[in-house]
Amino acid sequence: MVATKTQVVFDCADPDRLARFWSEALHYKLQDPPAGFATWQAALKAWNVPEEEWNSASAIVDPEGRGPRIYFQQMDTPKPGKNRLHLDLNVSGGMAVPLETRKTQVNQEVGRLLRLGATEQKAWEEMDRFALESQRRAAAATQNLPPRSRAEPGEYWVVMQDPEGNEFCVQ
Repeated sequence: MVATKTQVVFDCADPDRLARFWSEALHYKLQDPPAGFATWQAALKAWNVPEEEWNSASAIVDPEGRGPRIYFQQMDTPKPGKNRLHLDLNVSGGMAVPLETRKTQVNQEVGRLLRLGATEQKAWEEMDRFALESQRRAAAATQNLPPRSRAEPGEYWVVMQDPEGNEFCVQ
């Protein structure tokens, strides 16, 4: 059986802006225009798409063809709250790499993403489990939040948001 090919879709206010952010963040590229057109603008003009609709969608692709296509569609509804699904950008090399080296790699990537327009929410790393659970219970009680992710011993990640507030993690 062959795996099902997938596409990730973002509902957003500004498809072009988010596509450009994520193409840089993931080392993807903007999807090429259709055959016979030098640019997307030329294609849209030839198809008689009104200019005010030119930013209604955008897509990025993995230049090596391994990762999924990511599609950005314009929606006029605001983001309702925390994402139910998010992307993890795995840049650290995994648990075989020493923790301090992984932290350095993650922090370097966080810096790059900040320069692209992301915002940093919180860094998570190994902590005493009792202290971590106590902090979570206190935060959940005061903010009426569900329990948060837990860092396992030796783990480190940073929770970030893209320019439209969609959460993602760098680990």
